[in-house]
Amino acid sequence: MEWVLWMIAVAILGLAAVAASGQLGEMPSTVTDTPRPHLPSGELTGDDLRGLRFGVVTRGYSMQQVDELLELLARQLDTDQRPES
Repeated sequence: MEWVLWMIAVAILGLAAVAASGQLGEMPSTVTDTPRPHLPSGELTGDDLRGLRFGVVTRGYSMQQVDELLELLARQLDTDQRPES
């Protein structure tokens, strides 16, 4: 009877090794459920920025959302500061 338990244990470990190597398919991609801030299209106003709220994640605000907003503002400032010809 003990050999049956050993065979089951070996089978489970073998199946785990095959699954860990990716032979049984891949894990689905991660799902992001962090709410996205609403940004109006076109130029942003001071009121748009004052009303903006970022999704809170485990360690604070979502870095990706803050980086996207900063990039958008930087591009807007770059186009506003170009000398007119």
